Amino acid sequence: MAKKTINVALFGSGFMGKAHSNAWLNVGKFFNTKFKPVMHTCASVVDAKDFAANWGWRNVTKDWKAVAADPEIDAVDICTPNNTHAPIALAALESGKHVACEKPLAATLDQAREMAKLAKRRTKQVTQVWFSYRGCPALGLARKFVEQGKIGQIYHVRAQYLQDWGGPSTPLLWRFKSKDAGSGAHGDLNAHIIDSCRFITGQEITEVTGSIAETFIKERAIPEEELGNIKGGKIGKKKKYGKSTVDDAVTFIGRLSDGGTASFESSRLSMGNKNANRIEINGEKGSLRWDFEDMNWLWYYNAQDDSQRAGWQKIMCTDAGSHPFVGHWWPDAHILGYEHGFVNLASVFLDRIAGKKKVEVPAADFNDAYQCQRVLEAALLSAKNRCPIKLSEVK
Repeated sequence: MAKKTINVALFGSGFMGKAHSNAWLNVGKFFNTKFKPVMHTCASVVDAKDFAANWGWRNVTKDWKAVAADPEIDAVDICTPNNTHAPIALAALESGKHVACEKPLAATLDQAREMAKLAKRRTKQVTQVWFSYRGCPALGLARKFVEQGKIGQIYHVRAQYLQDWGGPSTPLLWRFKSKDAGSGAHGDLNAHIIDSCRFITGQEITEVTGSIAETFIKERAIPEEELGNIKGGKIGKKKKYGKSTVDDAVTFIGRLSDGGTASFESSRLSMGNKNANRIEINGEKGSLRWDFEDMNWLWYYNAQDDSQRAGWQKIMCTDAGSHPFVGHWWPDAHILGYEHGFVNLASVFLDRIAGKKKVEVPAADFNDAYQCQRVLEAALLSAKNRCPIKLSEVK
């Protein structure tokens, strides 16, 4: 029997557009979802004909409003700059579409709030945010260990997301403009580790007790055109410079809803760290730690072991019967990579649209991403005012 189809439209054709296109291209091949995604239309402000042809999008346009209103489109996927998330998502929701959106949810808290409010009212439509690391089996196992009580009461969460691509030679791309991005490393990187903390522990951050935000590189060369990857831009022979209006690095500490402490650090200037997304959780009965640069492994320390055998256990999270998602992929130890997280979450999106009650892991919806945006906002307020900020004050 032929599967039912669902027409998907993609907004954006840059770095994330590739990751999302790969997900839609492959999810139906590896997952037995009720709906088969049809890659209907790619909408981009630049000429995306070659992009669309390469990735298999049937149609291409620059008119995003027409796509958001098109009755043939069932679901939209947004991977454009942060300040465009809200208008696209709101238009798509109003026209009855399911919406998947890149993180952070929006460039500002006001935009994120509006998106979450509308999503709450549109009860028949599914919203999902691409916190792609939820699609990594090791993080899913970490969440399960916490749920099973293996580490007991949580005392500390310490998380880092460190990259080094944003040095002085990197041009003034949209990611360095507050009007487009909202924030810099903070919204780009801290958003992920805030979500990982919430996802694994099941707890909320109730207060930001201190924060520091810094822009080290005040000016950057203005590119003649952006090249569609994370740091590419064509620079003319006569360089012109513009002001960078976002943070290069943000570090903050906070309190968790069950009384534990948490620290978060993001930077685009941590030389030697390419994509060091790391989290460690310490509890009364043990600890967990994970590093995306070694993404197939979860480290577990059991504090109940006697001194003769106590030590960190390195778990390869590739067992089809024990670890989320891997049963759809390869035999044990045939490891997964960055792209698989997106495919895995695309399957969850399709399952949720189909009304499936039990999915591999819970994906973040617009409300989840709004809670993350509140923490992002609290950290920036704390840095600006040099004072603690309770999340109850950030709505």
